[in-house]
Amino acid sequence: MIRNILVVLLAVAAIGAGAWGYQEHQEKNTILINAENNYQRAFHDLSYQMDLLNEKLGGTIAMNSSKSLSPALADVWRITSEARSQVGQLPLTLLPFNKTEEFLSNIGTFSYRTAIRNLDEEPLSKEEQKTLKNLYKQSGEIRNELRKVQHLALKNNLRWMDVDLALASGKETADNTIIDGFKTVEKQATGYDEKNLQNPSIVSFQKRDENYERLKGEKVSKKDAISLAQKYSGIKQPEIVEVTESRKGSSYGFYNVVLVNGKGHEATMDITKKGGYPIWFIDSREVKQQQISLNEAMNKADEFLKRHDYKQLEMAESMQYDSVGLFTYVTTQNGVRIYPESIKVKVALDNGQIVGFAADDYLKSSNKRNLPEPKITLEEAKANLNPHLKVMEDRKAVIVNDLGNEVLCYEILGTMDHGDTYRIYINAESGFEEKVDKLKNAEPVYEDLL
Repeated sequence: MIRNILVVLLAVAAIGAGAWGYQEHQEKNTILINAENNYQRAFHDLSYQMDLLNEKLGGTIAMNSSKSLSPALADVWRITSEARSQVGQLPLTLLPFNKTEEFLSNIGTFSYRTAIRNLDEEPLSKEEQKTLKNLYKQSGEIRNELRKVQHLALKNNLRWMDVDLALASGKETADNTIIDGFKTVEKQATGYDEKNLQNPSIVSFQKRDENYERLKGEKVSKKDAISLAQKYSGIKQPEIVEVTESRKGSSYGFYNVVLVNGKGHEATMDITKKGGYPIWFIDSREVKQQQISLNEAMNKADEFLKRHDYKQLEMAESMQYDSVGLFTYVTTQNGVRIYPESIKVKVALDNGQIVGFAADDYLKSSNKRNLPEPKITLEEAKANLNPHLKVMEDRKAVIVNDLGNEVLCYEILGTMDHGDTYRIYINAESGFEEKVDKLKNAEPVYEDLL
């Protein structure tokens, strides 16, 4: 009797395990099919966008009217943005494809810069016309290579999941039609005329310096880094100290320091090796119920920055998230706000402790600037505003525009009839409306509605 029961139980268990295994297999297959479909869609969309890009560029070569050329170049910019988006969805993260992405980025930057300028007053130069022809030729070569890959993939029913697995396993050197095809595309992009990349009207703003080359000072030791982390975090006697150095080949050297004091505080900080500058730090302790106001927290942030010798900073924005205040400070130079040089300070509203700090943008951009004199007056800048905007504040400021260039602007804060507040930047040299930011309204407290 017992034996029969055991046999039945084992049979039920085997059936259950088989059913579970079959379900797992089905779910795995569903995920793989979904991923394959997404890869296929992104690839065919990329091929289509490259067809459109080549045709649009070909059309711009024959245009001579600014009324037709400006919208056509705006279309080129839109298409390159969509093409880059499709590239980002393909499983090519382990395959060098940066030249193709850079090529698309440079086409986008050139077309955008040209489209937004007054082509009646400043028509295309001979050099720019030559550039358009080169871009057209290059895009045609890349399009043809993509079409070859597309034809072979459809003809041989090739799967993108095999590409993903080959790249992940390091077997991309084996015969793989798709990978080989994309390597050829990359070679075509690499063959692009390097002289064009030096043209300031074409070069991508992505080539801006993103390292810390301007930092001054001697190299600091691990001991120095620990001491600095203790100073910023307030953890004077940590129970656990961990220090990790950046690997060789890193674009800049830094230490990562972790301090734990056993009382709920765990502070992590990155510090540059050169000069010992804190890049960021965060204290991951739990922040309890709010006890101090946002204004009191701002005073704490002010004191923190002064204590650590940060000068010529002005608080530009304050926000509150639950029981934490976040404050953004920017450098001022001769009364002009330099927005690229920003520091963020996070303050716990339960006791006013500094629980976060980020100086990445400040360290990358910190520099004494030769600010140009405005070519238009404040009143002339205001004449370009929406007539329904009620101006509340105004000042001069340096911002980074959509092309990645620093520009001097009139920063104008105003409200509209519907109650929303806007920050508008008018170029102080051209009067062009560089940027419009709608400021966030206070978040509603949904608990009160329940």
